[in-house]
Amino acid sequence: MRNITIYESRGEDELFVPKSKEQLSPVPPDEEHSTITINDELTYQEMDGFGASFTDSAAYLIHQVLEPEQRSVLMRRLFDAEEGIGLSVLRNPMGASDYARDFYSYDDMPEGETDEELKGFSIAHDEEDIIPLLQEALRLNPDVKLMGSPWSPPGWMKTSGSMIGGELKPAYYGVYADYFVRYIQAYAKHGLPIYAVTPQNEALYSPVHYPGMIMLPEAQSDFIKNHLKPKFVQHGINTKILCYDHNWDKPEYPKAVLEQAHDEVDGVAWHWYGGRPSAQTEVFEAFPGKEVHFTEGSGGEWIPPFEPAFSNVMRTGIDILRNCSKSFVLWNMALDEKNGPTVPGFGKSTCRGIVKIDQGTKELTYTLDYYALAHFSKCIRPKAVRIASESSHALVSNVAFKNTDGSVAAVMFNDGEQAANVSLALKGIEALSFRMEAKSAVTVRIEA
Repeated sequence: MRNITIYESRGEDELFVPKSKEQLSPVPPDEEHSTITINDELTYQEMDGFGASFTDSAAYLIHQVLEPEQRSVLMRRLFDAEEGIGLSVLRNPMGASDYARDFYSYDDMPEGETDEELKGFSIAHDEEDIIPLLQEALRLNPDVKLMGSPWSPPGWMKTSGSMIGGELKPAYYGVYADYFVRYIQAYAKHGLPIYAVTPQNEALYSPVHYPGMIMLPEAQSDFIKNHLKPKFVQHGINTKILCYDHNWDKPEYPKAVLEQAHDEVDGVAWHWYGGRPSAQTEVFEAFPGKEVHFTEGSGGEWIPPFEPAFSNVMRTGIDILRNCSKSFVLWNMALDEKNGPTVPGFGKSTCRGIVKIDQGTKELTYTLDYYALAHFSKCIRPKAVRIASESSHALVSNVAFKNTDGSVAAVMFNDGEQAANVSLALKGIEALSFRMEAKSAVTVRIEA
């Protein structure tokens, strides 16, 4: 009999709890059940993994506010595959985002001055908190992949003259490509290889109170094809280039970039703040072979009660993976008791971190996002390949993967308002039957 590992979440007081087969709620003998059928002979995308972002705010809270022992335990629970949930993808802002203690880029200049040779380029800011945490994450999990995304170039490169608003001046396309090269090279000196970059976070949104920039598809295509990719080739850089990095509701944007800069683009990055996950498959089918990555999704006070918020991460996470994505990355790794810190002038923050760190008491709380990510990351490991899985119950969503060690992991979520009786069927094992309460999640890992 194969060894089976099971985790179940049934409400706020029972999150990601290890269970034996006997501890799962049994199916009453006189009740019908639905079947989830797994076919490991039909395969899809290979996973890079799951994670979040060490924003400036998150890194400060973890590295400076927590006591060393607290930090050590937290990092193990985040990145160690045995003691923790084995997170393996980190997508970090290149410079300040909305979740930073101040505005900064890697080459800030006084108003009216420029630095076309990037003589002032420095990642010293990141060396204080962000880089030590990334190094520790890689030590705990060598499979960790790092992504970089800028919220804004240095203000002197933009039409606004500021990190807020504006667009990248065409005259600085080449300089900005050099900026990416310098970033990748500087991180490499710290033993931190950058796996992928995007040219611009949320390229169709220009916030008025934190760093951002409009980068239309024609501009992004030009920048990637004629500047960024050639600079990578010139310097022997193999970092992947992902386009778009914005919501599902504008699939025409990545299509336009892929049409214009097809050979220079490795894939598309997506966010969940608009549209449906099916956009990922739509673009993937239009451009086969281009990777799909989900790089940002935050929960927050706009979904206040526990159940809808937990359900959103589970339901949407399964949909993201069933729509070709190689990664599933949430937003801030940590925020404080006020959902911050944020850049000056940001106003009230409503986002939620993977953990909450109270700056006054240093109390550390693992949020629902941690436990929802656990359902995926703990059992679906890097380089796992998605395999076919189908449910006869319309409201029991599921996704399944085969790991490199031959084990099979299935994540299931009952999105209905009633309990559902489920039978998990995989060739070569006895069917596993159990009752799933409404809005509950079950992850099963079946050893080879």
